Amino acid sequence: MIDFSTQDLSFGEIHLLFSEEIEYCILGVSATIFLVVLCLLIWQIYRYCTTLSVSQRAADGLSAKSGGFQYATQTRETKLEVLNRHQMSPGSSYTTLGSSLDLTLGPDEEHAQGSLRFSLFYDQLQSRLVVTVLDAQYLAVRDFSLSVDPFVWVRLLWAEREEKDQSSLQCVLHEWQTRLVKKSCSPVFGDQFSCALDEEEVSRVTVRFEVRDYDKYSRYGILGETRVSLNNLKISYPLELRHNLQVPKKDMVGEVLLSLKYMPTSQRLEVGVLKIRTVSHPTKTERALYAKASVICNQCKLRHQRTTQRKRWEMTVFNEVLTFLLQDPQIRECSIIINVYELHPAQKSSRLLIGQIHLEKGSTSENEHWRLMMQSLRQPIAKWHFLLI
Repeated sequence: MIDFSTQDLSFGEIHLLFSEEIEYCILGVSATIFLVVLCLLIWQIYRYCTTLSVSQRAADGLSAKSGGFQYATQTRETKLEVLNRHQMSPGSSYTTLGSSLDLTLGPDEEHAQGSLRFSLFYDQLQSRLVVTVLDAQYLAVRDFSLSVDPFVWVRLLWAEREEKDQSSLQCVLHEWQTRLVKKSCSPVFGDQFSCALDEEEVSRVTVRFEVRDYDKYSRYGILGETRVSLNNLKISYPLELRHNLQVPKKDMVGEVLLSLKYMPTSQRLEVGVLKIRTVSHPTKTERALYAKASVICNQCKLRHQRTTQRKRWEMTVFNEVLTFLLQDPQIRECSIIINVYELHPAQKSSRLLIGQIHLEKGSTSENEHWRLMMQSLRQPIAKWHFLLI
């Protein structure tokens, strides 16, 4: 019989109007709920600590890469300052080489983690060079996903002169791409590429390997590169090598004579593509060139135009002016990227990037052209620029 009579409540004690069995049930349920809440609280604390640790590691990685970008930029600026001390005219001598501006920032030399294993073989009977990309190890991640989707871009660079020095131009003979390996810092590729190459040309060739990270929504990132010159290298038998990845460098593949003119009243920027000097392998069939100019502002492409196609010569003359309508705030913040492409007349859908020029407002000698344009409004200012890849 449950007693429902009213009982006095004193301070510090509560008298329940239930039987003893129901009181024990309520206490048991309360204890169970308390333990469940305590477990959830411990689990949330554990997740918070784990996430904080992972975020700290990711931030450290990005900080290291940011430092690498500054190093790479300073290196390129230093080289271009040396280059522009010389007269920028075809046939002039160069003291420093600068290399694929279509990529995002590269890591610092001491932070360019990982290595690449590959093999080289020259088949003298068939006059073919065989390049095999085997695997990579300990690649660095480059974003908060803490993963990397690597692939390798292989380029064969052919030098204009027998002894490849800093004054010789180069051209891309062939380029290949390995398969993509998702979410692996130590991917295994096993991809093999080959091309016909005369034995006397082997000494002029440099094989350049770029390890890139695939990005579906942005430009590919570069994790590092390694290169090997075939000069005095014994590859009559398969030679297997493993190289540590280094900071990407630029290769000079030509020169472009550009003119810049800005008219503030009509807010018009005129980019003149006058001449393009390149070097091409003698065995290459007839090719065509064209240039594409893009205006970039706050990492966004505002406008772009391209020249007509011209038959490729050692000195290809265009004499074309590309006009962009830009307001005054945009002209002070934007930059210009000139891409030069090679086309095969019989295969108009396929194109090959020859090189790139990046013009922007800055303090380096390479960007001196921009400053001269802003100081001499309504007047075309012409200057030679190195074409890099």
